[in-house]
Amino acid sequence: MTPLVSVVSGPRARLFACFLRLGTQQASSLQLHTGASLAAKNYYEVLVLGGGSGGISMAARMKRRVGADNVAIVEPSERHFYQPIWTLVGAGAKQLSSSFRPTVSVIPSGVEWIKARVVELNPDKNCIHTDNGKEIKGLPEGFDHPKIGSNYSVRTVEKTWKALQDFEEGNAIFTFPNTPVKCAGAPQKIMYLSEAYFRKTGKRSKANIIFNTSLGTIFGVKKYADALKEIIQERNLAVNYKQNLIEVRADKQEAVFENLDKPGETQVISYEMLHVTPPMSSPDVLKTSPVADAAGWVDVDKETLQHRRYPNVFGIGDCTNLPTSKTAAAVAAQSGILDRTISLIMKNQTPRKKYDGYTSCPLVTGYNRVILAEFDYNGQPLETFPFDQSKERLTMYFMKADMMPFLYWNMMLRGYWGGPAFLRKLFHLGMS
Repeated sequence: MTPLVSVVSGPRARLFACFLRLGTQQASSLQLHTGASLAAKNYYEVLVLGGGSGGISMAARMKRRVGADNVAIVEPSERHFYQPIWTLVGAGAKQLSSSFRPTVSVIPSGVEWIKARVVELNPDKNCIHTDNGKEIKGLPEGFDHPKIGSNYSVRTVEKTWKALQDFEEGNAIFTFPNTPVKCAGAPQKIMYLSEAYFRKTGKRSKANIIFNTSLGTIFGVKKYADALKEIIQERNLAVNYKQNLIEVRADKQEAVFENLDKPGETQVISYEMLHVTPPMSSPDVLKTSPVADAAGWVDVDKETLQHRRYPNVFGIGDCTNLPTSKTAAAVAAQSGILDRTISLIMKNQTPRKKYDGYTSCPLVTGYNRVILAEFDYNGQPLETFPFDQSKERLTMYFMKADMMPFLYWNMMLRGYWGGPAFLRKLFHLGMS
């Protein structure tokens, strides 16, 4: 077997989760430079850079390929978060404590944890170095004020729930930035949950609910967009397209938006509650790395997940330029493909299994309803179950709230969950 060195990039505040594998098919070993004696040795056959969902999943899979002694993971954080549940935390339906576990508890047994942050990637020399984007004006300091929160950070997700509880009367504003984001459905999920909460607490008639999005449509897949538009109309929600949040005046409870169709034209809206989806980007260590494309994302083949310029580099997850939604479901599907890709390359064979862009977005539309959106690179539905998933369903809510966290902690992070493709085949065979 040809020695393979791999590097995987992990979570960072502005990106929330990412995963990059960097390796070599040459006989040379990986150079690992740390600021202190953090690692048991300075080279590994597989080095995983980052302890996000993709990093932990692939570490588990690579352990089975090459043995635990040959795998290490670089990750500075003490806690590992299941971020998809933060939508429900922000709406008071789940506790924040249910969303995290100690990092040491999710790292595969026998795999070494190097607690450090990567500051440089050099694929030409098979080397990494460790140490021990755009922002909205008025943030993050604005989060110190009441009435404002964000489900995209462990530090601000509970502020969303507090703002929701403290709402009395006025505008409840929800935003979507002019950048790629993790889970593009999440910014509107909290809007639907907030509307349901206002109805439950008798405040709906006093709430003017506004969704200001920089996009030109409510959702990228027509089937689900049509279903969401019906909900928006039925619940009297105001949706404004091509509106980008550029400033928050938290002391005055004002949000400033720019009209993307008319650059320079701005609008100031007062708020009683504001949920911010922050602009996101790849980490700086990737932007300045040779593995990045012009936009700063890891440049990989969309079918094999192998780097376009470095045949010994592989990518998975949010930091790649894969043209699909950045979700945990996508990472699960990619992990199965990447496992097979790396296995064949280790044997000097050509990868055969191709990633179709599968991703999933459980669109939470209430405290007991979910539209389960599943689709591929072409924006075509790729549904698992033998019924119309564009309909709101209680069963899909339970799957989102309870089943998926179980699958995440007990199967995906252990490298045993590669997405629902086999279920889809099983159901479709049963219907034929």
